[in-house]
Amino acid sequence: MRRREFIAGLLVAATLRHARAQQPAKVHRIAVIATASPVADLTETSSFPHWRAFFQELRRLGYVEGRNLIVERYSGEGREDRYAELARDVVRAKPDLIVASSSRLVLSFKAATDKIPVVASMADPVPYGIVASLARPGGNITGVSVEAGLEIWGKRLQILREAIPTASRVGFLGSRQIWDLPQVTALRDFARQLDVSLVGPPLESPIQEEEYRRVLSAMAHGHVDGIMVSDQGENVTYRQLIVDLTNDRRLPTIFPYREHFELGGFIAYGAPLTDAYRRLAGITDQILRGEKAGEIPIYLASKFELLVNLKTAKALGLTVPPSLLTRADEVIE
Repeated sequence: MRRREFIAGLLVAATLRHARAQQPAKVHRIAVIATASPVADLTETSSFPHWRAFFQELRRLGYVEGRNLIVERYSGEGREDRYAELARDVVRAKPDLIVASSSRLVLSFKAATDKIPVVASMADPVPYGIVASLARPGGNITGVSVEAGLEIWGKRLQILREAIPTASRVGFLGSRQIWDLPQVTALRDFARQLDVSLVGPPLESPIQEEEYRRVLSAMAHGHVDGIMVSDQGENVTYRQLIVDLTNDRRLPTIFPYREHFELGGFIAYGAPLTDAYRRLAGITDQILRGEKAGEIPIYLASKFELLVNLKTAKALGLTVPPSLLTRADEVIE
């Protein structure tokens, strides 16, 4: 009798295990929003290294589209004036989690929802009013800061000034919204300390190819001594165009990311975007597993690269000071 009971118990246990194995895994639905990148490029095979890194890391963590993950993709198409409307549209779709790629989008989502978790790559979120604390963000927003403080803008301006000691007029390639945000306020303060004038015009919506041509042409005609490119998403989407236009117009330019440098940009200084987006995927995983966004500290980038392209410098007719070359993490001869 006992033997029959034992065998029956084994059969019940095996049946339960089989039933559990047949149950479908929970399917998560996330929304991914870029400022300007085409939705077709927000994938694991994207032409943008940071988006590739994000989706590849999600896969490594066990999230596979078509199996246990649904991804709804959106692009702001460089229409900065419509970001608030886009955020409201995404919130109405009620995804489990929102992944956003800029401080401006995050501000729009902050106004649109305090319920759906938002994971974002952004500037320092405290001066922007996105969160009150990096260690305990509270609310529904967390993510990664690729800026790690407004001081990075002063650092970039110092590097450009070191490369071009006579520079007194520097064009800032940023959108109208960016010109009104804390990073440009801080940058103006740094510029005054270096006796440098920061000039526009700002990029106007829609931020697309013709707008870049207009603004950089105006800066060239305004006889700027150099250009600083903001770290906003549109400037990553149109990175090849910006590099080509600044080089063609012989405008020495400092960029925020390696992605510009690898396409022929003169100098870049900033945190690797691929590292930031891998971390975004890790934070996405934490929230989908049940952690609260407001209890996940915002990660501050700690690794910054100084990259110098001597081939571009030669084409621009510039001699890069040895002091800058000795500090560079990478130099293209």
